[in-house]
Amino acid sequence: MLKQCALLIYILCFNVCYAQSSLKNTIEVAKDSVKKKAFVKHLGNGYLPTKYFNFDLRYLIKFNQYEGIRTGIGGTTNDTFSKKFRINGYSVYGFKDDRFKFGVGAGFKIAKKTNTWLNFSYTDDLQETGSTKFLTDGRFFQFFEPRLLNIDLFHKHITKAFSIEHQLLNSVSTKTEFSISRIHPTYNYVFNSDNVSLSKFHVSMAKIAFHWSPFSEFTSSENETKETKSGFPKFTLQYSKSIKNVFKSNFNFSKIDFRTVHKFIVEKDNYTEITLVSGIANGDTPLTHMYHAYPNNITKETVMQRFSVAGLNSFETMYFNEFFSDKFTTIQLKRFFKPFHVSKRFKPQLVLISRYAIGDMKQPEKHENITFKSLKKGYTESGFEINKLFFGFGLSFTYRYGAYYLPEFTDNIALKFTFNVTL
Repeated sequence: MLKQCALLIYILCFNVCYAQSSLKNTIEVAKDSVKKKAFVKHLGNGYLPTKYFNFDLRYLIKFNQYEGIRTGIGGTTNDTFSKKFRINGYSVYGFKDDRFKFGVGAGFKIAKKTNTWLNFSYTDDLQETGSTKFLTDGRFFQFFEPRLLNIDLFHKHITKAFSIEHQLLNSVSTKTEFSISRIHPTYNYVFNSDNVSLSKFHVSMAKIAFHWSPFSEFTSSENETKETKSGFPKFTLQYSKSIKNVFKSNFNFSKIDFRTVHKFIVEKDNYTEITLVSGIANGDTPLTHMYHAYPNNITKETVMQRFSVAGLNSFETMYFNEFFSDKFTTIQLKRFFKPFHVSKRFKPQLVLISRYAIGDMKQPEKHENITFKSLKKGYTESGFEINKLFFGFGLSFTYRYGAYYLPEFTDNIALKFTFNVTL
């Protein structure tokens, strides 16, 4: 009996020890899995995480026609450093223009539940002329930015900004900003404002933006609100006002920008996406703050000389600096078909694309030393993409037709790479 009891105790001890060991191993595996998922998520967002600081991969290396190779380093503090305070910054160098650019910023969380942040920043860098950014746009990262490769029209700016981010409702995020900028176009440009010719100017700008996702699903906690399921359509509205004579500002103009994105989803990789973007500028507005309708075609003689990488929402047959508008609307329609399962690793996807843009400019004569056209007749292009043919690369073919069809047939064709990688 004693031997049996001893054997039973031994078996129980062995099982308990084995169970503890197995549980420990399971917990370690689970922790490793969570760490790996978090690392991949950070990497997909363009960050290389360390204990207190996340390096920003967007600044490592890029290329454009004005700077040539642009390389540097940047990043931001993370939640381990502080959940109430953050510091970010970057420094880059352009080899072609032989100039350093940099930016520094800080943010303070002043309300947990509404995720309200107070931000300050100082930036000395370049910005593409005619580009518009929505304040409420989340961070977007690509391993390389296709359009950036071919952009040559930039303006230098030194900008001091103060902003407030606020979650108004679960489905409504807002951001308000006031900025003061000194702007110097890198190209030969003069703007006539009230009979005064300006080649450099100051802009003091107030902005407010709203992003509304009425059909998304959210979870709320004491500290934050998270979007758990993305629903469509989504709407973004932004109002900008430049105020003359405030901090030496040269202009008094306003802008209203609107964007909506809708998806008709059959299944995960089988859906139709419609994107509408519209903007209007009123008052004395320099070309730097006009609209360019997202062109992505370089001015070269042959189709193969223009061969580059297609953008995500750009007009592939529209040449850079060909059109500028003070009011415009673009509509893009994409039909994503279910990937072809040729093999386990080879799953190309067909996407049909059609784009339309219309716009105009009231007083183009105010913009001197630069030539461009309007979009008042309406611009149309259509084509297709075959994505993920080889290591995320695919092919794109687009054809320009309609009112702005060019006399030479091949000038209306754009043949390019596509690049799609998801982590």
